[in-house]
Amino acid sequence: MFSITVRDHLMIAHSFRGEVFGPAQRLHGATFLVDATFRRAELDADNIVVDIGLATQQLNAVVGELNYRNLDEDPAFAGINTSTEFLAKVIADRLADRVAAGELGEGARGLSGLTVTLHESHIAWASYERDL
Repeated sequence: MFSITVRDHLMIAHSFRGEVFGPAQRLHGATFLVDATFRRAELDADNIVVDIGLATQQLNAVVGELNYRNLDEDPAFAGINTSTEFLAKVIADRLADRVAAGELGEGARGLSGLTVTLHESHIAWASYERDL
């Protein structure tokens, strides 16, 4: 399996509901490094997994929809704990939609999977992996 990974960063504000979250129930900020890994079994006709420039642009566009926002105020997330794991899935699904729409080029239609990892720190991160 071949893969490439592109990286961006994300800064949000949010709060959680539930005793399990302790002090994070109050409004707080979070900064994440965001890695998107694209996979395929065989390289495309150009001997690449996907155009790394387009992958970078599309990750930046998806992250830009969330960056510098208070997610508690976003109607799309009303009543949802926007955990690191949940946000990894949101970003992966939005990238998958862009792959399906051809926004990463025709060669990207041969991708088999995608993993998005949000790094909360150098010692903790969460990922969501999906098929394409």
